[in-house]
Amino acid sequence: MGVFATVGSSSLLFLVGAVVVVMALGPTSTAALGFSCSNSTAAATCRGIVGYKSPNQTTYPAVQALFGVTDLLSILGANGLPESTPATAPVSKGQVINIPFTCSCSNGTGTSQGIPIYTVQPGNTLTYIASEVFSNLVTYGSIATASNIPNPDLILAGDKLKIPLPCSCDSVDGERVVHYGHVVAAGSSVEMIGQQFNVSADVLLRLNNLTSDKDLLANATIDVPLKACSSVIRNDSLDSSFLVPNFPNAAYFLTANNCVKCSCSSANNYTLQCQPSQIAPSNWTTCPSMQCQGTSHYIGNSTGSSCCNYAGYTNQTILTSSDTCPVTDNYAAKINTGAFSWNTVVTLLMVTLSLHHFHNLPTVFRVF
Repeated sequence: MGVFATVGSSSLLFLVGAVVVVMALGPTSTAALGFSCSNSTAAATCRGIVGYKSPNQTTYPAVQALFGVTDLLSILGANGLPESTPATAPVSKGQVINIPFTCSCSNGTGTSQGIPIYTVQPGNTLTYIASEVFSNLVTYGSIATASNIPNPDLILAGDKLKIPLPCSCDSVDGERVVHYGHVVAAGSSVEMIGQQFNVSADVLLRLNNLTSDKDLLANATIDVPLKACSSVIRNDSLDSSFLVPNFPNAAYFLTANNCVKCSCSSANNYTLQCQPSQIAPSNWTTCPSMQCQGTSHYIGNSTGSSCCNYAGYTNQTILTSSDTCPVTDNYAAKINTGAFSWNTVVTLLMVTLSLHHFHNLPTVFRVF
């Protein structure tokens, strides 16, 4: 007799129900390790970001320690918070915190480089660590793979686990982007996620190998490519791969040993905007000069159509470049102006026709 022949109708319903519950809960241990990253060279690194939903009330330094981020300022910047934000500033339960890190591509897959490293606590399981501690940014299967654990059911307190945050360094449709790991909320849709991050639904579907919303699982982490600003950073700069995404918040990112603060906005036609950070440098005693050669302007300053732009840095200097300022994107204003112009034309035309009709009336019908 076959196996299914021994299963009663009530047992079969139970099994079907169990499968449905698992699908509703989200990703399983077989989920892929990281995001697709076609550049498989060991030197392929870039910026990665994930959105971490805090499971409880905590602080920014606690989040920093959990993810092994070296500089708290990088977390503050990725979340659009002032550099002066106190370390005691609370993180609310359920609040999403953007976590920046270095992404490394290897064997067609992108994962976080070296961090986070999690120390197993008494009573922990891989499922708990993946779903509760790291809020579904990873699966227990991906942790087991990254940490070379032969038996996922056998981990001991004190074990050190590598948490492979998903990321990628690939361009999308020929454009440089910063890949963002977004955990899908229950009831969400591809269209909603696209609107939130200003990404087309078609790109999200294609990048995540989805055919429709039916394939979108709650608590799964999907790849959201954020458009990055163009820049004049030189190829020989120590931060030649420095990319800043257009975030929905007022995010900024530090570079040149924390001397320079940069941001990206569609309002400036996706051209990188940088300025002196006004904070203490990380590896220099003082920040080098940021003056554009042959001018009286510094990074972030402009005169007429000429802008002093950040072009990278070396071990001792900050590089600058005098360039034509980007044209401000006044698309919405143009639309409003256009509407106003057409309304004005129509109004004037109606007045002209009325006056013409009035003057052609017989004198007896004219009122003075």
